[in-house]
Amino acid sequence: MASEFEIIRKYFTRPAPSAVLGVGDDCALLHPRFGMLLAVTTDMLLEGRHFLAGDDPAKLGHKALAVNLSDLAAMGADPRWATLAIALPEADEKWIAAFADGFFRIAGRFETELIGGDTTKGPLAICITAIGEVPTGLALRRDAALAGDDVWLSGATGEAGLAVAHRQGRVRLEGAALEACLARLHAPEPRVELGGRLRGLARSAIDVSDGLLADLGHILEASGVGAELAWKDIPRAPAIAACADKALAQECVLAGGDDYELVFTAPPFRRAEIEATGKELDIVLTRLGVTVPGKPEAVLRDAAGKAIPLARGGFDHFA
Repeated sequence: MASEFEIIRKYFTRPAPSAVLGVGDDCALLHPRFGMLLAVTTDMLLEGRHFLAGDDPAKLGHKALAVNLSDLAAMGADPRWATLAIALPEADEKWIAAFADGFFRIAGRFETELIGGDTTKGPLAICITAIGEVPTGLALRRDAALAGDDVWLSGATGEAGLAVAHRQGRVRLEGAALEACLARLHAPEPRVELGGRLRGLARSAIDVSDGLLADLGHILEASGVGAELAWKDIPRAPAIAACADKALAQECVLAGGDDYELVFTAPPFRRAEIEATGKELDIVLTRLGVTVPGKPEAVLRDAAGKAIPLARGGFDHFA
């Protein structure tokens, strides 16, 4: 059985040319580029909480880094480096090799270098810290929305939540719908390029990890504004549109989480530029509503303008 240090050398030691010092010492040494701020984020994935025993390790390696890159995207930051701390119940080299392959495939796509971390024995848990750079003064912060801003969403939400509902036996998916929903759950696509392009266009942004309304709520709370959203304008992915359980579909769209789309606010005079950016990147960008003065909460209205009561706000680890 491979030792801890053999695992690190064999599977997780790669060149990190942009770091002053990478894997192999007590600390990595980094030198940010001139005029840049460092953006730092950490996410943990636990077996039984965020994924199930037996899930594809390559997809898990992808997702573990992707959710961190999504946080960087939400700040308008360019990914640069990452650290990986992983607890393994045993040194299963086939599993480790597949996990590392998934991790380094997405790391290579987004030019992210692994510069350190830790490996230990224990219940399967993965903790990644990702570090990016954003030009001074251009970070997309949650506290920067102003009343009168448009509220935008990239892509569509709900498919990952529908996949979870399928795995829980709450709905039965088949064929292309099942494939699409499982792909969104297990291999999310972080909107890194979009996040960078929104610098100077959007005022605030957040990634949708816990649910559309819950995450938008973080912007509203930090910025001290409310929002008025139109249910008819919220996009539906094909699997959501075809779901016979309309209450479940609405729950997944608004509160499902694990979508890793970006919800952001921008002044109305930026609409044409934002729409052009979406077309250039081949990403559907949808205007959902507007921020308003008042209580920091989102009100969802039907076609007649009546507020829609909401049963669930979003994912909470301690709820």
